[in-house]
Amino acid sequence: MPPKEEAAAPMAPPAERDGFFYGGQAVIEGVMMRGRRHYAVAVRLPGSGEIRVERGALTAPIYTSRWWKLPFVRGLALLAEQLHLGTRSLSWSAQVNAGAQDIKIGRKEVGISLAIAGAGSLLLFFGLPLLGASLTVHRSNSFWFVLVEGVIRVALVLAYLSLIALMPDVRRVFQYHGAEHKTINAYEAGRPLDVAGVRPASVLHPRCGTGFLLVVLVVSVLVFSVVAVFNPNWFWLVASRVLGIPLIAGAGYECIRFMARHRDHPVVRIALLPVLYTQRFTTREPDDGMLEVAIAALQAAREGEESATERPRVVEAGA
Repeated sequence: MPPKEEAAAPMAPPAERDGFFYGGQAVIEGVMMRGRRHYAVAVRLPGSGEIRVERGALTAPIYTSRWWKLPFVRGLALLAEQLHLGTRSLSWSAQVNAGAQDIKIGRKEVGISLAIAGAGSLLLFFGLPLLGASLTVHRSNSFWFVLVEGVIRVALVLAYLSLIALMPDVRRVFQYHGAEHKTINAYEAGRPLDVAGVRPASVLHPRCGTGFLLVVLVVSVLVFSVVAVFNPNWFWLVASRVLGIPLIAGAGYECIRFMARHRDHPVVRIALLPVLYTQRFTTREPDDGMLEVAIAALQAAREGEESATERPRVVEAGA
């Protein structure tokens, strides 16, 4: 049952008015939004249809220290944030949904599942591309070795996303991903933060994590091409892929941030096309109920970060 509006929907302020970018991610039956000083996770409970909101303060040094906001360093902060805040939000959404269905899932079970998924991802997206490149190009100090490795990695990522999108539960996560993008796009465009205002917005956004992965893959080809010049053995070949993560993440994030800020420039608009296109693999058009959840998450994340007159309310549906 859709929530009743008690007042006109709050208008979003002009995008980037203070240089801060709101962001988020899809979770199980919900959305996490990250603000400057707070984050919020909103999920819709099965059965009752209620939107439950979990809100917390961002007080760790990685969120408050100026060091982590420096160019290139903030790319590392983004990775750490995804591991910490993203995993925490995903775990909470899984426990809330399981609890609503009288299924008990502890932190231990969630942690084991995430660890297995992480190990599988390393094997699939790092091990297999290296193995495939070594079988195709026998010289590890060759630019073609690095290029083939990058192409294989891109192909594996896109194939993996295409396959899991066939699963109904994953498709719903991708719909919530689209709801998150629509809400952020509407907010940055200054549209009303209600379903009618958010619905016309695009499901694609230049700062999406999927697009970030594509930029990282391109940057990795350039970085590892330099490594190849030193003719590394297999130990250093693998070690360079691990040790290079901070440099690649930092450079990739700066590229994404630059393109997001200058998205209206003709050259940048062309460069953004593949970044936006890859998001077709991880976003789907959401329904109105999913938009309500994403809006509730953004409003909760913004609460306390606006003036008293602009402070939005958190909509509780199904109450």
